[in-house]
Amino acid sequence: MRHRLVAHLVPVSAPARETSRLQVLSRESADKARALDAVLGAGNCLDDSALTRAVYSSDASVYRIVPQVVAAPRDVDELGTLVGAALEVGIPITGRGAGTSCAGNAVGPGLVIDMNRHLRRIIDVDPDARTATVEPGVIQSELQAAARPFALRFGPDPSTSNRCTIGGMIGNNACGPRALGYGRSADNTLELDVITGTGERVRLGEQDASSEPSRRLATLVDQNLAPIRTECGRFTREVSGYSLEHLLPERGRHTAKFFSGTEGTLGLITKATVRLVADAPYKTMVALGYPTMQEAGAATTTILGYGPTAIEGLDSRLVQLVADRLGPSAVPPLPRGEGWAFVELVGDDPREVADRARRVASGCGAMEGWVVDDAARASRLWGIRSDAAGLAGVALENPAYAGWEDSAVPPENLGEYLTAFNQLLADHGLHGLPYGHFGDGCVHCRIDFPFESPGGTERYHDFMLAAGALAARFGGSMSGEHGDGRARSELLPLMYSEQTIALFGRVKNIFDPENLMNPGVIVDPDPTDEAIRVPATIAAPLRIADPDFSRAVHQCSGVGKCLADTTATGGVMCPSYQATGNQKDSTRGRSRVLQEMINGGLLTDGWRSPEVGEALEFCLACKGCRRDCPTGIDMAAYKSRVLYERFRHRFWARPRSHLAMGWLPTWGRLVTRLHAGAVGNFFLQTPGLRHLVRWLAWVDQRRPMPRFRTGGSARSEAAASLRARRQDEGRPVAIWVDSFSDAFEGNQAMGLVQTLVAAGYAPQVIEQDACCGLTWITTGQLEGARRHLRHALEVLYPIAAQGIPIVGLEPSCMAVWRSDAAELLDGDERVEVVTGAVSTLAELLARTEGWQAPDLSGHTIVAQPHCHHSSVLGWEADRALLESTGATVVALAGCCGLAGNFGVEKGHYEVSVAVAEHDLLPAIDAAGPDAILLADGFSCRKQMKDLRDRTAMSLGELLAAHL
Repeated sequence: MRHRLVAHLVPVSAPARETSRLQVLSRESADKARALDAVLGAGNCLDDSALTRAVYSSDASVYRIVPQVVAAPRDVDELGTLVGAALEVGIPITGRGAGTSCAGNAVGPGLVIDMNRHLRRIIDVDPDARTATVEPGVIQSELQAAARPFALRFGPDPSTSNRCTIGGMIGNNACGPRALGYGRSADNTLELDVITGTGERVRLGEQDASSEPSRRLATLVDQNLAPIRTECGRFTREVSGYSLEHLLPERGRHTAKFFSGTEGTLGLITKATVRLVADAPYKTMVALGYPTMQEAGAATTTILGYGPTAIEGLDSRLVQLVADRLGPSAVPPLPRGEGWAFVELVGDDPREVADRARRVASGCGAMEGWVVDDAARASRLWGIRSDAAGLAGVALENPAYAGWEDSAVPPENLGEYLTAFNQLLADHGLHGLPYGHFGDGCVHCRIDFPFESPGGTERYHDFMLAAGALAARFGGSMSGEHGDGRARSELLPLMYSEQTIALFGRVKNIFDPENLMNPGVIVDPDPTDEAIRVPATIAAPLRIADPDFSRAVHQCSGVGKCLADTTATGGVMCPSYQATGNQKDSTRGRSRVLQEMINGGLLTDGWRSPEVGEALEFCLACKGCRRDCPTGIDMAAYKSRVLYERFRHRFWARPRSHLAMGWLPTWGRLVTRLHAGAVGNFFLQTPGLRHLVRWLAWVDQRRPMPRFRTGGSARSEAAASLRARRQDEGRPVAIWVDSFSDAFEGNQAMGLVQTLVAAGYAPQVIEQDACCGLTWITTGQLEGARRHLRHALEVLYPIAAQGIPIVGLEPSCMAVWRSDAAELLDGDERVEVVTGAVSTLAELLARTEGWQAPDLSGHTIVAQPHCHHSSVLGWEADRALLESTGATVVALAGCCGLAGNFGVEKGHYEVSVAVAEHDLLPAIDAAGPDAILLADGFSCRKQMKDLRDRTAMSLGELLAAHL
């Protein structure tokens, strides 16, 4: 039998290990969840639906523990009532912020409390005292925004700062790269209001003796001064275990600082007062290149002598990863070397900072050192590090996972530790890409544990024990900033003596004698290899039937970037979550539900599980996650696959909208071929008749219907116009008119023709139908999509094979060739040829020698890139072109909210409008009536017309009007 380090450290009635304690707790919690509901009464905040339990079954760790019930208290009073009732019935309680825990701190078998949904009030910002008082669910970036007018900020800055909560940061003692300069969360925590595991409400702070737990803690510490002074707080990133050093008399007996990092095992925070800091006014960066990352790590102690606020380390493997995944432009030039240290220096005197930077560049043993005093360039370099952190999980041949995620050693041991750690990986036949906060000796690494293979959990457990022993040998900590959680609590006896381990148990007894607060973490831990998510799917029928889909869905690491509002930085993901605030509508939430569908334990109807349909209901298929998700989740493709499987051989069960809007190109071709646009418009625009049409098509009655063209198709009109010009001179280019532009009103095709002619091209319109099958894809009619794509290949391939560029009008249709086509027509070599030929207008003009954009100085252009344009094609060429005109360009992030058939269907109107209200509508209103509205997407133009009665132009129309 394998050696385990599990020990029962606290006298609670824990079940025997012969049966998994998690299984026992789960069974007991089912009855207690019903009792809790009865105690709280009608109108409570509990949700025990299978859908919600699936969404909260995992965090950002490798663990899967399905809770019995989830609650999102609407205010602090309701939180107090909820915790009191839960303790009364004896159900285990796990507090959860954004659920970005890498160690399994935010999953549990009983009651999971979502503190992030409603408890987000910033109670006070005091610039004179430099403090802020907040509820636990306040997002860190929101606190930063509230403090910014006073030139203050909360010091710690983890990479998840735009979605992690202050309560979660304190719970895990979060740090981030600049903790070197500003301290950990514990160092910035002044006072906490807490509900303990006994139900007592206490206030914790400095020199605290105001409550019974605080007085008992002081007595316990005074009885154990020697082990606390010698084993706790030995270096800054010793985050594992309980930070009892803060309770020493010489440290001020600061119970609030001690409580930071207890991971919800002693109680829940209801209010926090934190310290704010002022950034020094002058900042610069130094990039240092070394032969290896290990040598960069070994130089850390020398660099520390110059007083940096951050030292971040990485190597060439991560840099290459960023270049491969995000494009070469994402990686600016770097100093010579294969390993780098990025150093931040701040100060009050610009000359002193500049002098110190020069000395760092030349005095730290680097092969080459650069002072980077340009803020934009420095931001790009820091971006390599942050991008690499998100991509590390999908960088290797096999999926890489958290687990041994954030070990730390004293900085003077870092170089040797990195060398030994790389050897440990090799000895176990594993791979990982280490990087980290070198200034604090903290090392991150995602590792390709073989969870998908039989025996994978045993190999994981063996490695974790060995890695723990290695970190301990170098005087290190199992955790350097994310907490022990379920991943590393079992390993604590490797770094602490039996006396200190027993002391942790006695502390737990003071606050939580019944072991109801996050049981299995820190004290009396569950085994590190228990309840791991991926191995539970090995024997699942759906995984056996389609391992590729299972692996794709499990790529979601749970870091929760989809919960953040990323539109300020050009992101698209995840528009429906931004509209609803419900985690089931996030990319991560949907991934968790699909994972549970594959697992089959909670959702038992497979593809047809109602919970799966509900989770995907508000997915706009925007493909924002395909680009913005660090692990490359493509929820639009997954939704299409689910719809396909759900209605496979059940044509009669499909929603009417799939036939009406999924087949819209077919209806459009029928109308234009019969020259029946006027007749179609009569039915679509006449009161009474249009209501009937909407009902038949499952269209929301508030949604205006589009107008068909009445003079024939756009293809035929554009082709006739070119024939009338009789202009054959110029470079050849083919114009591909999509089904939407072809059938509905608009001058997009003519605008494109005129622009290309003016640019020196001899365009030819492709007059045969070449539908890409987009609407069949989005409605899950994949066989129909394949038929259309194959036919489109027959039309487009001969043109592409001649090297003639093919310019399209509709971004979502062009995006099919760069995403879905290769997946749907796997093995057809013609797809790659056509993909290489299909181009947007901006892309073509960018490589057109001698072409010059018109002067649009004095104009304001509000541009709404189609979400597929941003996420799949890339909008950089369009941005550069528009900016070259001299116009003031307001380029919007996010989705317009219509998103093809989504915003048209019944049940989606409110969400569609809410998405538009996030970015699009405020920008239109702010720009005023004289602004030019630009949108290449049919859906985007229609949303603007529907909601603001404004007509938008395509890029071709805009250029044609000003050439």
